[in-house]
Amino acid sequence: MSHDPNCLFCKIVQGAIPARKVYEDDDILAFHDIHPWAPVHFLMIPKQHLPSLAQVTEQHAPMLGRMLALAPKLALQEGCRPYPDGGHRVIINTGAEGGQEVHHLHIHVIGGPRPWLKG
Repeated sequence: MSHDPNCLFCKIVQGAIPARKVYEDDDILAFHDIHPWAPVHFLMIPKQHLPSLAQVTEQHAPMLGRMLALAPKLALQEGCRPYPDGGHRVIINTGAEGGQEVHHLHIHVIGGPRPWLKG
């Protein structure tokens, strides 16, 4: 499994930087965002270093599929209400112009009760 020794998320995967874990298996790590935008905000990353969604190939499809299938389950586990009344947002920022700050593919899962949103 490839790692970038200068990558913040690779350091989290290796245990060199602590994180509040939500989920972990051999290929995927999910942990709470240190600057949450909502009551529920965690990141899902592949343990293998992959700089962004722009570098994804067909070989990554099974891992990305697992991550997307896992996101709703973890969102419920972390406090999001079920669809259709509740829900969550899934965001993948890609590249500098896409708002990506850490260049290791990551999925933001954001949700939870937000009383200021109506509709």
